Amino acid sequence: MNADAALSGATLVFDLDGTLVDTAPDLIGVLNLILGEHGHPGLPLEAARTVVGHGARAMLARGFATVGETLQPEQMDALFDRFILLYLDRIARESRPFPGALAALDDLAAAGASLAICTNKRTDLSLALLEALDLRARFAAVVGPDVAGAAKPDPRHLICAVLAAGGDPAFALMVGDARTDIDAASASDVPAIAVTFGYSDVPVGELGADMTIDAFADLPAAARRLLAARRAAMRPSLPDPADA
Repeated sequence: MNADAALSGATLVFDLDGTLVDTAPDLIGVLNLILGEHGHPGLPLEAARTVVGHGARAMLARGFATVGETLQPEQMDALFDRFILLYLDRIARESRPFPGALAALDDLAAAGASLAICTNKRTDLSLALLEALDLRARFAAVVGPDVAGAAKPDPRHLICAVLAAGGDPAFALMVGDARTDIDAASASDVPAIAVTFGYSDVPVGELGADMTIDAFADLPAAARRLLAARRAAMRPSLPDPADA
């Protein structure tokens, strides 16, 4: 089996925040604006990265908890609306794809893989970010929990993203940085690659991914290895594109 045959027809699904794009500077920037509006000091970027990646509400709750305040439910709705308003105004001011991401996406697409986004970020916000970074056209589907009707780690979210991209969950791969990503993949019987440069609040080695990578330059080879093994294990039920 040649390298491209390993990826042809596969669907590679990416988490967004902390996996594909380093969004922490803008997300933490908005959180710090809101903390300041309520008389609290801002959080240093590096110290605050682990509050990112579970959605705006969780980030607000964690951010305020860090400065010693517990948010009440009636406060959260107003703060969430304020967060979204501020975030849309600066959604890609400092956010950028992680180093090597674009080259890896090009490699995977050239090999015949379809690409999708499965993120716990709201779909409209995800699309706004991808458009601002000129990334939208690279993905066959962008699926937030509002579209899927479930959020990672629920397997329905990942399965929805694969199907929306025109793929088959039996020949898909999840790439993420957090437990929600890896658990969604496990529950969907989809192999997973964890990146070490994201926003996980536990050591990446403890997430249970099939492989871990330290840089996007390592992704194409890792994906080929996992999906070649997947295709070999499924023979003869799954035809090899090289035989077509």
